[in-house]
Amino acid sequence: MLKVENINVYYGSIHAVKDISFEVNEGEIVTLIGANGAGKSTTLQTVSGLLRSKTGSIKFLGEEISAVLPHKIVTKGIAQVPEGRRVFLQMTVEENLQMGAYTRPSSEYADSIADVYERFPRLSERRKQVAGTLSGGEQQMLAMGRALMSKPRLLMLDEPSMGLAPILVEQIFEIIEELHKAGTTILLVEQNAQMALSIADRAYVLENGKISLTGTGAELMQSEDIKKAYLGG
Repeated sequence: MLKVENINVYYGSIHAVKDISFEVNEGEIVTLIGANGAGKSTTLQTVSGLLRSKTGSIKFLGEEISAVLPHKIVTKGIAQVPEGRRVFLQMTVEENLQMGAYTRPSSEYADSIADVYERFPRLSERRKQVAGTLSGGEQQMLAMGRALMSKPRLLMLDEPSMGLAPILVEQIFEIIEELHKAGTTILLVEQNAQMALSIADRAYVLENGKISLTGTGAELMQSEDIKKAYLGG
């Protein structure tokens, strides 16, 4: 579904992503794990068109998208839930969800928002509440719901557990698994390596802007290097 080949991304003179290649097959959960500053979020932002690679290729469903504008990438079936949630704090829950549907025909809106409210009952209860007054977990659900309003084939999640209490982290990962079972392909960036690897079909480890290791989630969970570096082993 997604094939990234030899991308190199810079912030000025800083070489943040160094010749990265990876792929995501339809129906998979693929995770990128690594320490802060490893290049995980930069990689997602490059796929979604917010950043540009100096080299290489990004193909989605066989189509080259490395030069496509971000809003056009959304129409092609990729949605990103950004790091830090980034909901529209002064707008209501329902208005935030409406913003997520801007690429879809108006005739689909009622069904889309009904689906989101069914998946996230708490958002339905707070549909008229201003997003800035929601808890961190509720804002994460809203950011995910907003992304789902575009009916993505590929959902990219950037640090969904950041800043959340352990019980909320478990809830968010249960939702990710439910989305996957319902047919959404997922590319997950996550510092909580234990949780990410436990649900991932495959994983890539990023270190200093490069992929240092790859394997199935189960394989990497058993890797002594991964245990020491990321799992507290």
